[in-house]
Amino acid sequence: MEEPTPSTSMEAVKRLQQEANDLLKLAKGSKWKEVVDRYRLNPEIHRVRITRSGDTALHIAVLDRKEDAVEELVRLINEAPSESDDFVAKKEGRTPKNHPLWLANERGNTPLHLAASIGNARMCNCIAQEHKDLVGARNNVSETPFFLAALHGKKDAFLSLHNILQVNGKGHEYCRNQNGETILHCAIAGEYFDLAYQITVLYGNILTSSFDEEGRTPLHLLASKPALFKSGSHLGFFHRIIYHCISVKKLEGIKEDATSNDDKKYPINYQTCMNLWNMLTNAVLTISGMDKKGNSEKGQTTSGNQGIDKKGNSEEGQTISGNQETSRNCLKDLEEGRSNSSQNKVIIFIKFLYSAMMVILGIGAREIKKIREMKEKHEWAVQIMEKLLECASTYEYDYSAGAQPDTKQEDDITTAPTEENEEKGQKDKKADGKRVFTFNIKDKGFVFDVDFSKGEVSIARDEGKKQKGQKETPILIAAKNGITEMVEAILDSSPMAIHDRNSSDKNIVMLTAENRQPKVYELLLKKENLTESMCDAVDNEGNSVLHLVAMATHHQPWLIPGAALQMQWEIKWFKYVQDKMPRNFTMRYNKANKTAKEIFTEKHEELVKNGSEWLNSTANSCSVVAALIATVAFATSATVPGGLKEGKGTPTLGHTAAFNVFSISSLIALCFSVNSLVMFLAILTSRQQEKDFGSNLPNKLLFGLSSLFISIGAILISFCAGHFFVLKDELKYAALPIYAVTCLPVAFFAVMQFPLYLDLIWATFRKMPKRSSTSVS
Repeated sequence: MEEPTPSTSMEAVKRLQQEANDLLKLAKGSKWKEVVDRYRLNPEIHRVRITRSGDTALHIAVLDRKEDAVEELVRLINEAPSESDDFVAKKEGRTPKNHPLWLANERGNTPLHLAASIGNARMCNCIAQEHKDLVGARNNVSETPFFLAALHGKKDAFLSLHNILQVNGKGHEYCRNQNGETILHCAIAGEYFDLAYQITVLYGNILTSSFDEEGRTPLHLLASKPALFKSGSHLGFFHRIIYHCISVKKLEGIKEDATSNDDKKYPINYQTCMNLWNMLTNAVLTISGMDKKGNSEKGQTTSGNQGIDKKGNSEEGQTISGNQETSRNCLKDLEEGRSNSSQNKVIIFIKFLYSAMMVILGIGAREIKKIREMKEKHEWAVQIMEKLLECASTYEYDYSAGAQPDTKQEDDITTAPTEENEEKGQKDKKADGKRVFTFNIKDKGFVFDVDFSKGEVSIARDEGKKQKGQKETPILIAAKNGITEMVEAILDSSPMAIHDRNSSDKNIVMLTAENRQPKVYELLLKKENLTESMCDAVDNEGNSVLHLVAMATHHQPWLIPGAALQMQWEIKWFKYVQDKMPRNFTMRYNKANKTAKEIFTEKHEELVKNGSEWLNSTANSCSVVAALIATVAFATSATVPGGLKEGKGTPTLGHTAAFNVFSISSLIALCFSVNSLVMFLAILTSRQQEKDFGSNLPNKLLFGLSSLFISIGAILISFCAGHFFVLKDELKYAALPIYAVTCLPVAFFAVMQFPLYLDLIWATFRKMPKRSSTSVS
């Protein structure tokens, strides 16, 4: 057999280079039929890279979402004769490493990686169906296609790859990346709730207690997201009404029946009509009870372990209308409400009417859509939390916080040999001409030095690892962030968790008080297993609960504007916690020899200063307006419209109703404007010490603003009533718009200050402050 000459080798390289250029031009022009023809005629180009990043034509086809072209290219690659000499792989049924489908670009991504990233289940199934080991291929950052599908929240692609892996039972081996993050970590971090729930159903016993390299479990991640729970969100009055009227469908496990008549797609202009028709039909069947038999028979043929549940998250457009889902949920609630009380039936019926209105109106207002999405997050986050607690054992929860990834279950995580040695901490070094072997058990935080010449072994703790491993348990993180749902659920499933402490030796009561979480604090006080020793406990610096409450935070913890009102609620929170403690608790000293009161005064000096400046600026601006109103009110109250009757001294227009309105309103404006001015002057001349922000200064500001608003309204009424006499009878009603325009500047000022007035009323009469929704890391 003749060996190839250099000239023939160069010609072959040039020919392949020309093929690569031609393939790239065809791919850019979306001429995939011609690309398929070239793949059919010349199997050599199956391995040709056509871009600088190392992509093949199959990579480009996957990124362009050309499903038919991908299927044809994969079929041609599989039908091509294999040139691999890896007989072991063939014997074991594995795909040889030099197979075209194993070709990766410069980032280490194979075509299956890309298909999983974009979430195309059809392409994933096409590529991996005959080459199941491709699902375990890792890119440069040790991510498998299975992991990437979860990372990007692609539920359909994830379930498709799961079904492929189910044959050999290796799904759990491909669930981590090089940082120790699992697919469940990624789904929760990305807030892909439907996918996260499916993962807990499929791999819950393995992944719910898994740790990343930072020592965090999926429950840790969920506890650090207070906005995902109802207790971490704040809604206005009308938004709360809409929130309670919205019904959210619960997450369900994967079902056997992947197709459903409910998923029929209609033209957009018919979709609303069909949604209303389906809802009314289901309503009649539900109320009449005719659908019970059908539902029971359908339930007997439904499995919770196989197939794909079409919940509405399909990336290929196979979604169910959100309004249609809501109507079904309300009908389900209506059916279940038959066994409940009459009150529950009324509530469920109101929800049903609301969903009917939403179907008629279509998508609904943008605000309603946002509230719906918010409630879905809240409901689904609680459902995932309950599933995580159900799968995790009590022992693992109580004692595994801050642990490192358990790589025994993930044997497939491989790196380069040099990186592996560095990861394990194994080093050979020379010390004084003698060989010394250092072995670092990285997962446990210890370093062993072995001197073979002397046969000596020394052990030391890795301080960096020690600090890294000191993580808080999920209940402590949830308490800091004010997630009452999680705190209560953890205490119900693991009562001993109430005794958890962090690296600073702070228990759950101390962390709750320190981070200003009133709802969690009230919840803990109601627990029977909350002993006095927990309230009397101190941290490693000798700080008690009151000491921690006295320490000010850098951000605004309370849901109230203004430094003065923040200071008022700080005082209220300190007194509220103090009232729950024993009397002798106030005078306890920490290791710095300071009491809680001394720390409170020291830490709140800047807040007191800012509060004083805010009060002075507010009082200055309002006192100017009050003085102007008082001047005008004094002039109008001393003026008699129409003059006096000669010889009698009585008002000429005294018998008219407008004159009475003018007289009374001008007097009210004068009295209340003077009172308002006096209150604002009292604020400006006050000492403005720390204790004054508790009730003295806020009450003065509240009384001053109340008087100011009353005087503004009264002076406007007085002006309109007095000017009413100037116009003739035929122009009286025509002047009403002019009155409205004239009063706009003063009314605009009142409207601008009215939110502050409402905040003052709320802050003054609310016994316990309300926490803002800011998360605490």
